[in-house]
Order: sequence, then C-alpha cells, then structure tokens
Amino acid sequence: MASTVFSQSLFSLQNSSTPPISKKGNCGPSPFSLSIKQPFSVSKSNQLSTAFRKIRRSFVVSSTSTGDDCSSAETPIELKYPAFPTVMDINQIREILPHRFPFLLVDRVIEYTPGVSAVGIKNVTINDNFFPGHFPERPIMPGVLMVEAMAQVGGLVMLQPEVGGSRANFFFAGVDKVRFRKPVIAGDTLVMRMNLVKLQKRFGIAKMEGKAYVGGEVVCEGEFLMAMGSN
Repeated sequence: MASTVFSQSLFSLQNSSTPPISKKGNCGPSPFSLSIKQPFSVSKSNQLSTAFRKIRRSFVVSSTSTGDDCSSAETPIELKYPAFPTVMDINQIREILPHRFPFLLVDRVIEYTPGVSAVGIKNVTINDNFFPGHFPERPIMPGVLMVEAMAQVGGLVMLQPEVGGSRANFFFAGVDKVRFRKPVIAGDTLVMRMNLVKLQKRFGIAKMEGKAYVGGEVVCEGEFLMAMGSN
C-alpha cells in the first residue's frame, strides 16, 4: 500500500499543473512545483520521508545557487568600473609643466584637444602633504589647491606648441567667479576640465573657464586669467 501511495505522490510532483514558483527578480522558474493530489501517511513508510527530504535538499541547493537577486550572475564590483584612459601620463606631464613635488597636482590627462581644452585628474590621498594640517581630524583638500590644480591643467593647454609655443612658465594673472560647491576629501578623484576661451598670443595672455568634479558632481568652478613667460 505504501509503495503505491509513494508512486502516486511522485507522479503528482512530476506532472503537476500548478505554475512553478518564481524566484525574486525573475531569475528563472523553480525546478520544483508541489501539488499533492493523493493523501498519504508518512508514518507508514520511511521511504516517503526519505524521498521528501531529498526533494527538499534539492530545492534548497537550487535556491541557494540561483540567489534571490541573481547576485551570482552579476559582475563583481572590482570589475564593473573601467579605468580612466591615459592621454598623457605623469612623465609626459612633467615634461610640460615646471612644477615638482609637492606642488605638482595633476596625475594624468584623460582628454586633450590642442588649443581648446584638457581634462586632468588628481588622485586625492591621505598621504598628500597638506592633510596633516588641513585638517588633522577631517582631511579636506584646501580650496586654493583645487584652484591651483585646475590652473595646472590649463597650463597643459597653454604650454603646448599648438597654442603659441612652449614656454618655461605660466603665471596667474587673475581669478574670478570661483565657487566651491562641495568639500573634497582623501579618497576622492578630482576630475578637472579646463576650456580655453580667449588667447592673445602677442601678450601671451589666456582666459580660461574650468570646472572640477568628484563622482560627476561639480565641486569647484571659476574663470582663470593666465600669462605665459620665459622668466
């Protein structure tokens, strides 16, 4: 009698018309759907309890491997975000800018259009020499150094041969409409775009506009007036 009930119950499990149980996130149907059509008594047969334990184990393993949010199929976070491209590396930057440690504030150029614009990045780390004093308990990048870093990106545009010939130095002639929108802290990547608005080659003076971003949000912006000179 027990073996007959067992066979009928398994047949019911395999041929049930009940819709399959869907996992959260529509990751695919469950491999089992339960619909018991014949009453039975588990106490009459250890075979039935053994069979259902196997089914339960299979269901748990399947659920665990699939995951409620399909996390097993997602790309790991360390592989999700591509690196910034390199148009100029630090060695090429050092060949153009006269700045050196601890005042070279551009680590890489990721976009450059001769005579038009440049985009550079500064990796802000807790090892930067200004953090011990600004501030010991809350490391914030000084606003004046953000402006300086942006000016150095502008210098990469100005000191190129395509824009009037390379010179030994460039200087601030004026800064206007500078606004600081958000603090920049250790661990941030400062992305700076500088656009050349006007260049007077005769006098070696350039007007530029710039914005700096962290995570796609503007943290600093302003207008820059700079002058080129050999001394």
